[in-house]
Amino acid sequence: MQDLAAALSARKQQQLYRTRLTLDGPQGVVVSIDGRDYLSFCSNDYLGLANHPQLIAAFKEGVDRFGVGSGAAHLITGHSYAHQALEEELAAFVGRPRALLFSTGYMANLGVVTALTGRGDEIFEDRLNHASLIDAAALSTAKLVRYPHNDMQALQQKLSASRARQRLIASDGVFSMDGDCARLVPMQALARQSDAWLLVDDAHGFGVLGEQGQGWCVDQLGAGTDNLVLMATLGKALGTGGAFVAGSEALIETLIQQARTFVYTTAAPPALAWATRAALRLVQAGDGLRERLLRNIDYFRRGAAELDVPLMASETAIQPVVVGAAGAALALSAALRQRGLLVTAIRPPTVPQGASRLRVTLSASHSIEQLDRLLGALADCYRECLHVVP
Repeated sequence: MQDLAAALSARKQQQLYRTRLTLDGPQGVVVSIDGRDYLSFCSNDYLGLANHPQLIAAFKEGVDRFGVGSGAAHLITGHSYAHQALEEELAAFVGRPRALLFSTGYMANLGVVTALTGRGDEIFEDRLNHASLIDAAALSTAKLVRYPHNDMQALQQKLSASRARQRLIASDGVFSMDGDCARLVPMQALARQSDAWLLVDDAHGFGVLGEQGQGWCVDQLGAGTDNLVLMATLGKALGTGGAFVAGSEALIETLIQQARTFVYTTAAPPALAWATRAALRLVQAGDGLRERLLRNIDYFRRGAAELDVPLMASETAIQPVVVGAAGAALALSAALRQRGLLVTAIRPPTVPQGASRLRVTLSASHSIEQLDRLLGALADCYRECLHVVP
């Protein structure tokens, strides 16, 4: 039997041990932990909707109308009017015939990939894809073929060499640790040439990018064709929870029949779907929020450049500060926390060895004064922490 205590001790020595933070109150740009307030730059609440009064009111209304729990899986008696209405509104919003709710984005990706592929098939994935897409490929028993990040020539070569009966290309829309965007237009062209499915995980683009926040996938590909599978989460820009998959009528019906992570799990609370309907309306009318977020991104990037704090090439709300060693990233995160700033250190295996970083995530709710506070602290602490022993 594996010695779990020894393995945990080794993880601590390698500076890879993870701990949870327990918030005393609601999510926001200022959060309370153990009675102390921190200015937070590590939430995916990009539009500041997680504690929005309209969502709170809608959730309470949903509880009054539908109760707390769904009580069953969607295919038993757990599918409510709230779920159905949200699915229809999401499908209309992204311009696809149908949409299907999943409890999490992780479960959505697992459900799609395992329903569409199996032994004898091949799945082509960007090397920087989210863990859920990597795990989905393993669970499917199809062959996983990985290509260098955003390298369409390499993808084309690997597709050309494929003799699989079924091919699926899967990619993040916005890459969660680097913040850059997938090259979806040439990717879709390759998918159609190869008669392959294209699955886009738009978790970090939906609600933020494109017209009315329709996301990076819709912005780049429009309504798409029958080979396009759009997955997006609802717990980031929309501020609630869960995920959905949008696509053709045949695709959604196939997932209802065959996606095990949909079939064999209790439906999410209908009140959550009711609140998400309110969130979707706010997103559709949220151009002002998106403009504020873009202003914050531009301001932070210009400020970091002036202070010689290196950022990765990202134009999204995800702004990674490159550090290198895991110990250095932890030290920088700890130094900022001492100043009342919360920024998460990202270390292997989430990112490659030697690529540890702070993952700054910006929100429309951050003020310029709050950005200045973070920039000033980074300027003071960054160089000093680079010399921490890994």
